[in-house]
Amino acid sequence: MKCIVGLGNPGKKFEMTRHNIGFLAIDRLAEKHGISLNEAKFNALMGTGRINGERVVLVKPLTYMNLSGEAVRPILDYYKIEIDDLLVIYDDLDMVPGKLRFRPKGSAGGHNGIKSLIQHLGTAEFKRLKLGIGRPPHPIKVVDWVLMNYRKEDLPELNETLENAVTAATDFIDTDWLALMNRYN
Repeated sequence: MKCIVGLGNPGKKFEMTRHNIGFLAIDRLAEKHGISLNEAKFNALMGTGRINGERVVLVKPLTYMNLSGEAVRPILDYYKIEIDDLLVIYDDLDMVPGKLRFRPKGSAGGHNGIKSLIQHLGTAEFKRLKLGIGRPPHPIKVVDWVLMNYRKEDLPELNETLENAVTAATDFIDTDWLALMNRYN
């Protein structure tokens, strides 16, 4: 079984913020594959189904970004999912909007959601799909930028990013990891 986690913050006020691109990707992935995100347990909104013939659980932690690991660890334990079968989708300030990149492991790089996952999983060696949101224009602060709603003019690029993320996450299910990184990076 695979587990795909999108990072974000729960609630209407955060729904269309840059920091929630992981949640948006999970919503789009669930819609494409007919998976209902209707289970609320382990402090997460989840749905199980099949993608490319493989059982999968899609997860949106409801702990707020900075505590994401508190939701993900119990899910992996409950479903007996190995770290190697986990993919985490999240925003990356250091990549231009629209760009995506797979990474097999790494530091938190200042991302508090990833920091929480590393703490609760006991390792930094889990697969990631980073979605570029870019750095804020001067004088906007980073914290304001990531919690700022996408503007109307940003939506076509956001939609393209989400479609590419759905294709990439779908390919994660049954594609060799090196081939996957070569294809998308």
